[in-house]
Amino acid sequence: MKTSPNTIDHRSYVEVDLEQIKRNYNVLKALVPDSEIVAVMKADAYGHGDGMLSAFLENECGVKYFAVSNIDEAITLRYAGVTGHILILGYTAPEHARLLFENKISQTVVSEEYAKMMAKTGYPIRYQIAIDTGMNRIGLNASKPKDCAAKVRKIAAMLHVEGIFTHFCVADTATQENANFTHRQIEKFDAVATLLEDLRLPFVHCCNSAGSLAYYDDIPASLKKYVRLGIVLYGLSPDPSFPLPKKLSPALSWISHVSMVKKVPAGESIGYGRTYTTPSERVIATIPTGYADGYSRRLSNSGYVLINGMKAPIVGKVCMDQFMVDVTSIPGVKMGSRVTLLGKDADECLTADGMATMIDTIGYEIICNISKRVQRFYRKND
Repeated sequence: MKTSPNTIDHRSYVEVDLEQIKRNYNVLKALVPDSEIVAVMKADAYGHGDGMLSAFLENECGVKYFAVSNIDEAITLRYAGVTGHILILGYTAPEHARLLFENKISQTVVSEEYAKMMAKTGYPIRYQIAIDTGMNRIGLNASKPKDCAAKVRKIAAMLHVEGIFTHFCVADTATQENANFTHRQIEKFDAVATLLEDLRLPFVHCCNSAGSLAYYDDIPASLKKYVRLGIVLYGLSPDPSFPLPKKLSPALSWISHVSMVKKVPAGESIGYGRTYTTPSERVIATIPTGYADGYSRRLSNSGYVLINGMKAPIVGKVCMDQFMVDVTSIPGVKMGSRVTLLGKDADECLTADGMATMIDTIGYEIICNISKRVQRFYRKND
């Protein structure tokens, strides 16, 4: 278990609080008492480190089911020692059929054409069929449930089909229009699932994070034996307007350190493009993190970091490996001072959701973009 460094040896690194992950899991488990949680590990567990997180969730929390985006992520979980059920939610080239079979990985059927191609491989892989209830991304169209069910049966005659699932596209935003749309998605999926009851498919699921929290009581019991939890498991919101349950908190902190402090006279420009000019003499600190680390360039002249429990605004453009902040009003800043890019510092807190609001994006993008060169460390109470 790697523990968090206490020195400036690491210029930019992430700390993941595994105990907070467990607390989040327990809070969510209590909110979906009739369901098994499928832990979504896409995009390196949303930037948290999929190998470590999946093994922790299986061994420490009892999670038996996982979902990923692609075969590389699935194999990573197996290499981490995960023995539970793994579902790939997206496309896998038929050329990788042997790997799917040998690693006991379930594959999503994205279309009828795909099913035919996978059948030709000859490998007895387990499959779950995506049902399109309005996302228009992948899956069999459910607008006509009888036709959709007939296509599922046709595919089931070719492949070992263990389940069907759909995905909600606006469950995270609480307008009446979106609520109506989500209920129509539920109705379409339920209609298809009902027509297929005789197949006794073990996996029939529709709830993502937002659906599990906002629509759980509206969903028939037969459709919620499993819920797919992603972003909320990590303590972040599916949408800035979506209220998170109490006690859910981010588990990830992103830390850097001051590499240089300097006084800059009035009228001097800072950084590439000379987009910021000092209005008076300012104290400027350089932070050795940049967009190559996944720190968004859109935070240039608009974001802030936390130093000594206070906000330090970004001045000038974020560079590839560095950026500058104004610390004129923050006493005691020096080379080596700890800088919180995401996380808590004294009474201040900067979350991925908050940072996303500054630059008109979503928290998912902030944490998923933290690059591999930013080392992950893990904290656990032994």
